[in-house]
Amino acid sequence: MTELVCVGAISGAYGVRGEVRLKSFTAEAEAIVDYAPLQTEDGAFAFDVTLTRPIKNGLAVRLSGIATKEQADALKGVRLFVPRDRLPSLPDDEYYYADLVGLEVRDTGGTVLGRVKSVQNHGSTDLLEIHGPGLNSTVLLPFTHAAVPTVDIASGRIIADPPEGLF
Repeated sequence: MTELVCVGAISGAYGVRGEVRLKSFTAEAEAIVDYAPLQTEDGAFAFDVTLTRPIKNGLAVRLSGIATKEQADALKGVRLFVPRDRLPSLPDDEYYYADLVGLEVRDTGGTVLGRVKSVQNHGSTDLLEIHGPGLNSTVLLPFTHAAVPTVDIASGRIIADPPEGLF
């Protein structure tokens, strides 16, 4: 089976005519419609997507087969996926978040620091959430060229030069 990548999540109904509020995880929010059909993680449902308008904190969209507010409300919290091979290839220094999660993180001396648990962005820069043995809690490592000089997806490894005292 092809690996699936989460590209959005349904926040609930929007209005009374079956539209849903969709939070897009694509670089440009409106681009999510280009990847349709979007499917649920288990593959039980696939939806064609029609953008009706941008709204605060997301998009108002119509999903094929959803015609009522009750049907739209029932989808609240559902995450939508596409097969990995449907996503465009990226330049050498850009990565999909899904490709970074699970990679081993080592410092420049070769010491294992942990693994990437998630990638977060709270505004200014991406942050790698690292967890592993010897850490009391997860550590947020800035995902910059200075702090992360090497990302090797093929070998499943990130080489980090973390700021002093972070680990």
